[in-house]
Amino acid sequence: MVKTKGYYVTAAVLVVLTLAASNLGQMAPQSPAQPAKPAAADWALNATIIEACSCPMFCQCYFNAKPAAHGSHDGHSAHGGAAQHFCRFNNAFRVNRGHSGGVKLDGAKFWVAGDLGGDFTKGQMDWAVLTFDPAVSKEQREAIGNILGHVYPVKWNSFAVAKDAEMEWKADAKRAEARLAGGKVAEVVLRRADSAMNDGPVVIQNLKYWGVPRNDGFIMMPNEVEAYRAGDKPFEFKGTNGFMITIDIASADVKAD
Repeated sequence: MVKTKGYYVTAAVLVVLTLAASNLGQMAPQSPAQPAKPAAADWALNATIIEACSCPMFCQCYFNAKPAAHGSHDGHSAHGGAAQHFCRFNNAFRVNRGHSGGVKLDGAKFWVAGDLGGDFTKGQMDWAVLTFDPAVSKEQREAIGNILGHVYPVKWNSFAVAKDAEMEWKADAKRAEARLAGGKVAEVVLRRADSAMNDGPVVIQNLKYWGVPRNDGFIMMPNEVEAYRAGDKPFEFKGTNGFMITIDIASADVKAD
């Protein structure tokens, strides 16, 4: 999931999503046109993401104005209509190090799931839900919400914050796993790409991740499963796109409004 050809996501041209602290911990749809809440004067985030989506490997959203088409073998949906374009994703974050003012973010875990929709040309995405691990404090949640507006500086038709869920997150060179509520809410399992020439990972370099200025490369790891099982828009895919990535962004990278 990401920016697409000719339509790079920048905070200068797209409305930044905001997260009202009073809504954290419960479902709270938010207007995409609402002005961004000012972030702390000094903040930084370095986090590793276990990420997967419904697109074939590798997600074409990074190079096109729409995601992959999904349908039956004849190119049409199971309901007889034209194939649908969507990118349904799960992004499981673990913060390696970070801060917002005096609030430390190290070790915080949170999850963003949703659907980018079928057309990115206007920077308008479909829906997303943010879920925090219960260990994340109120102050950390507010800081993370503000920073996420710069990581994903786009408009959403619907953005909500879900009830907390215990989050598992573990990864090594060959496998990565993340789950919410033991997999009852969401699950991502990735494995090292079989196309690797040796024991090292397959890595895509020099490719931007959304509004983030620095990353250590997209480590290609196709998913065994990526699923979101909560709410009224559940989904599950197997064998589609997956990768791990470590991102780095700070307040100094963001232009003042």
